[in-house]
Amino acid sequence: MAVEAAAAVEIGRGLARLRRSTGLPVAFGGLLEPGRPRVRISELNGTATDALRRLAVAAGNGLGGKAVALARPCAVTDYSASRQISHEYDAAVAAEGLCAVVAVPVVVRRRVRGVLYGALRTAQPLGDRVLTAAVDAARDVEQALVVRDEVQGLLEAARPQTAPAEGGAAWEQVREAHAALRALAPRIGDPALRAELLDAAGLLAVGPDPRAVELAPREVDVLACVAAGATNAVAAGRLGLRAETVKGYLRSAMRKLGAHTRGEAVVAARRAGLLP
Repeated sequence: MAVEAAAAVEIGRGLARLRRSTGLPVAFGGLLEPGRPRVRISELNGTATDALRRLAVAAGNGLGGKAVALARPCAVTDYSASRQISHEYDAAVAAEGLCAVVAVPVVVRRRVRGVLYGALRTAQPLGDRVLTAAVDAARDVEQALVVRDEVQGLLEAARPQTAPAEGGAAWEQVREAHAALRALAPRIGDPALRAELLDAAGLLAVGPDPRAVELAPREVDVLACVAAGATNAVAAGRLGLRAETVKGYLRSAMRKLGAHTRGEAVVAARRAGLLP
């Protein structure tokens, strides 16, 4: 359930962006329930009542259900009077006083994961600018969910069924996951999510030695790649750096760790609790 809670956080962030970028006074949304073809509205932004909270929107029903079924944005100028949608949820929509509404599906790897709604309390066309901004907000949520899925997959891959033996295949899998997480972090634009990802990577490392030296984040990134068997060129590709820059970080890390070779630097970093 922690995974779903984290995804709901991204829905909430998407709603905040949707309101900022579109100027719409009301936004709400939720995730597709696991194993069920319906969206549960869980996040509200700018609403005056709780009429929409916990509302279960079945695929194909209402505006949001239509967006789920078609996997594309849908909008109406006057929700209660529209002939383009079914009207199972008119009571909740009317209780909140909504008229013009847009619903944008959040699609990750060709699967609808949720819906973002934006709304006005007056009946008027929303316009292309609003619709484009709403879609952009949903795309941001999609990218965030893709990253979270990647992180979750890496963590699960690094979590063996039994305690890994030092030097064994399971432990090498942990090291590969650690390196991948460190390489993924710089691609994350959201500082909070980036910090969360680095914290997750840190869970794969051994507890720190009180005498450990401090390395710069990029020095740890490079050593993580080296520990996973990457050459300088491969590490540069993973981290989005030039090969000469990677060499510079590696030399700096070796100097701080008192190591004379790449292998010695990796061993010293593991002893210091910086690498798994």
